[in-house]
Amino acid sequence: MKEGFSLPLDSAVAEEVKGWLKRAASDLRTAELVLKGSPPELSAAVFHCQQVAEKALKALLVLHGRIFRKTHSIEEIGEAALAIDDSLRALIDRAVPLTEYAWKFRYPGEQDEPTEEEAHEAINVAREVLSAVTSRLPSEAVP
Repeated sequence: MKEGFSLPLDSAVAEEVKGWLKRAASDLRTAELVLKGSPPELSAAVFHCQQVAEKALKALLVLHGRIFRKTHSIEEIGEAALAIDDSLRALIDRAVPLTEYAWKFRYPGEQDEPTEEEAHEAINVAREVLSAVTSRLPSEAVP
């Protein structure tokens, strides 16, 4: 059990956290797969990266009993996560720009595609957020 958690962890909370993390991991796999396509699906990749960061941070909030509204804002969710663990600040600051990928390239006529460089950076940040959150969780909350 990681520091800061009392025994035992409520099983319903653990299952909800696992649910968020499973979905985040699925989004990460999807982002990686569509980026490897020929041609790569850059807008889909960055969308799924935003989803990874959002869902991973929401898992952390659920674990700590923090209520959050339905939002795609990594900044808003990240601020709530920083109230739990300020050591995530630099990573959350890097993840905040992912927010716009929830909508920016999703609709025709709105924007051009992201670059491959943007997509690779988004995957790196998403992977780091998921890893950082997972490393802070007790084992019974990790899928």
